[in-house]
Amino acid sequence: MKAALAFHRPSIISHSIFFSSSSSVSLSRFPILKDYPKLNTNNNNLTHQNQILHGSGSGSGSGSRSIRIMASSSASVAEQARAPPALPLPTPPVDKFMIALCQITVTPDKERNIAHARSKIQEAAAKGAKLVLLPEIWNSPYSNDCFPVYAEDIDAGGDASPSTAMLSQLSRNLNITIVGGSIPERSGDRIFNTCCVFGTDGNLKAKHRKIHLFDIDIPGKITFMESKTLTAGETPTIVDTEVGRIGIGICYDLRFQELAMIYAARGAHLLCYPGAFNMTTGPLHWELLQRARAVDNQLYVATCSPAREAGAGYVAWGHSTLVGPFGEVLATTEHEEAIILAEIDYSLLELRRTSLPLLKQRRGDLYQLVDVKRLNS
Repeated sequence: MKAALAFHRPSIISHSIFFSSSSSVSLSRFPILKDYPKLNTNNNNLTHQNQILHGSGSGSGSGSRSIRIMASSSASVAEQARAPPALPLPTPPVDKFMIALCQITVTPDKERNIAHARSKIQEAAAKGAKLVLLPEIWNSPYSNDCFPVYAEDIDAGGDASPSTAMLSQLSRNLNITIVGGSIPERSGDRIFNTCCVFGTDGNLKAKHRKIHLFDIDIPGKITFMESKTLTAGETPTIVDTEVGRIGIGICYDLRFQELAMIYAARGAHLLCYPGAFNMTTGPLHWELLQRARAVDNQLYVATCSPAREAGAGYVAWGHSTLVGPFGEVLATTEHEEAIILAEIDYSLLELRRTSLPLLKQRRGDLYQLVDVKRLNS
């Protein structure tokens, strides 16, 4: 096993783009947002609203009352940066635990892939891991030709989905939580790139279908179109587990900061991204994006890639990694097979958020992130 302790690198800044109250962009192009009630950015009105909320009317108010109104007005502005308002960070069921990132090789032999994943999960659990993360598409070669052939009916289970049956059995027998990477899922006449999360009782706790499909064309480097065979998922996935509240994304989902921001607003402690970045984008973006998602949202980010197979049709970058809430790389590896073990300490979340109180400093009078699914639920 190869693993590296945290090391220092130059800070990475991630820039976010929002709809601004002063923007000239026509919201009619964005039907999801156009009918959403416009934020009232009048400072006097915000103060008046807070006077009502806190029982302080106009007239001869004291100095302490004015300070109280100003503070509540600032808090109100910060809350409005998320619609609905962000949920408070829940108390996690554990303070510390070990996570294992199983960077494993993938072959054309599906039965071998399942058996190999089983042995690595067992090894990780024996070393103390309470959460195990597998790579993207670990039971099949990463290929549009292979996705339909290797796809499983997860809802049917049993013999129709031997990969998830193995994950369910191991999570129960080993008393661990498994974020089961992803496999091709067949549902009717559609195929999805799907991650399953199993609890310590062996039950399926959540199923995330990759939301953003990997359709790229970098001339002279790489062209891949997942949409030729796969269907995009429609729902962000956040799940309460025995090791905390986890937001799930798959590979290309990592590039979309809005998804991570929604998970943070829903109270996630940790984001897990099984992924398979390639030899073009991996060196440039893989670690950069993980650190950006972590530092922007002040939470943990874990990724797991397949090990690199130089002769494969699609060559993965590897470098599975755990990043802390300050954007620091806590553990990583190179491109060979490895089990990366690292400790997650949730007390650092509050520490980092106290040191950098971003949640209280947002400007809801200037920008807003809308969680459409939660708003409409």
